[in-house]
Amino acid sequence: MNTNLEEILKLIRGGETSYLQLKQDVRNATSIAQEMVAFSNSEGGKIIIGISDQTGEIIGLSFEDIQRINSLLTTAAQEHIKNPINIKTETVEISEKRIVVLTIPEGTNKPYLDKDGHVFVKNGSDKRKVISNDELRRLLQSSGNLYAEEMLIQDSDIYKNLDKDRFSEFYEKRYATLPNWDELSRLLENLRLARSGKLTVAGALLFGLDVRYLLPSFYISAVWFKGNDLTSTEYLKSDNLQGTLKSQFQQAFDFIYAKLEKKQNGQDFNSSGIPEIPKIVLHELIINALVHRDYFIKDSIKLLVFDNRVEIRSPGILPNHLTEEQIRLGVSKRRNELLSMFALDVLPYRAIGSGIVRALQAYPHIDFINDKVAEEFKVIIKRPEYLDSK
Repeated sequence: MNTNLEEILKLIRGGETSYLQLKQDVRNATSIAQEMVAFSNSEGGKIIIGISDQTGEIIGLSFEDIQRINSLLTTAAQEHIKNPINIKTETVEISEKRIVVLTIPEGTNKPYLDKDGHVFVKNGSDKRKVISNDELRRLLQSSGNLYAEEMLIQDSDIYKNLDKDRFSEFYEKRYATLPNWDELSRLLENLRLARSGKLTVAGALLFGLDVRYLLPSFYISAVWFKGNDLTSTEYLKSDNLQGTLKSQFQQAFDFIYAKLEKKQNGQDFNSSGIPEIPKIVLHELIINALVHRDYFIKDSIKLLVFDNRVEIRSPGILPNHLTEEQIRLGVSKRRNELLSMFALDVLPYRAIGSGIVRALQAYPHIDFINDKVAEEFKVIIKRPEYLDSK
């Protein structure tokens, strides 16, 4: 038996969560299949059967109950779910009472559906039905079956909306030759930047003309606040920073840099001075937000400058269960493969997961918050003058 009794008791005492459900009995294959679907489409979890979900009391199961439940669980997992999932069941004895512990792994082929074609995900200790197309696309993305950056922009045209000068500069830098304009459509398709004469999201972000019209949701909303309160109605400046990734990067850097204190520190009088936050920190964190944000979420990056901090808020949480601790160590898991690859040629970007490490080495006063409720990743850069304030 692989189950640790102390671990099971601790789970039961903690009550139901996003990763655990308690059930006194299971008799409906359709209902339990929907619970399995929700776990498979989320981060996996356990269902412990033979426990009161109201009190957490161990009720226990008879031998006949265990046989019946195991058969029902197998049927639900194989016949009531598209695609079928592999589950693990164990019978555990606690205080002379037997319970069934069902373990459902996170799925690798999301989204999973019940037999009626409905998709469920975990929502706290409960489940909810997914009805948003964008959320369905993100489930496909999490299993590597779909990438937001490769979605087509239906109103685009490679001959009208491609910046040929920018693309030619990139192509010559990368391949040491000029592009063959007579075969532009095939060339862009091979690079996964277009299909059927239309630009992909990546194609527009890297080499598009009129990006603000092609991708109106993908920009940086920049605000310089007076004071330190996000809810304040007073601000000193605000702007929407739009265009290609390169353009957004430069505008975002300039927006923050202009608000920072500069000190001479022995430099020549005519020098621009040393900024309170090193340039490399701004470079790495702005690029990280642009390249790794979730482009299935139609929202802007938020760039917020306060008296005591600078915040960069990117749509979407860290991909593939990446944690704040891991990114501090340089662990990287790409969400946008094409942008990561081609950004090497259009941005000061190395694409090896070391950007955040370099930023921390240059300036360690940075916090990272993976906010699953708000579905955003926050970077908070503390300004030096306020480091010792509470």
